[in-house]
Amino acid sequence: MSSPFSVLVVCMGNICRSPMAERILVADALALGATADQLYVHGAGTGGWHAGEGMDPQAARQVLARGGDPAGFRARKLLAEHVEASDLILTATGEQVDFVVALCPDAEDRTFVFGEFGRLLGRVDLAALPGGDVYERGVALVEAAEAARDGRRDSDDLDDPWGRPDAYFSRVADEIHEVTRPLAAALLR
Repeated sequence: MSSPFSVLVVCMGNICRSPMAERILVADALALGATADQLYVHGAGTGGWHAGEGMDPQAARQVLARGGDPAGFRARKLLAEHVEASDLILTATGEQVDFVVALCPDAEDRTFVFGEFGRLLGRVDLAALPGGDVYERGVALVEAAEAARDGRRDSDDLDDPWGRPDAYFSRVADEIHEVTRPLAAALLR
């Protein structure tokens, strides 16, 4: 059996956007029958000031509303080892892509802004990806998305909802879900 396909989601403090993305992607994958040995989703923040804290309560409500489980979440600061252990890195902003690539230059081809990856996913021929093994399919998906990027990097930042009203969190969570749903389907079907 191969390793699980590893997705790292990155934002600034790791209490709002990246935990929502992490837990919503897990919920989407579980709904399609994924197992822990197929897919590993984890997150971190470029700043460590919230390390050890739980998810923002408004973010947790958005995760629950989309079928996810916020329980047990703890924020952490992004380290090079998190990037090195990941097959796909999705960031909330273009600035965070720069942070990831400065930390691990060899991660550039597998690091995307969340919305950018969602757009590129629509340009990938999913039927051409290998079937069966989620890890092999995921690696091929990332390579195809990088090829579809065609040397251009579009920054499609997710707004930071921290300190904003629930409606703001809901909009950002919807934008996240617009990427996690097709990503989970691409990996698992």
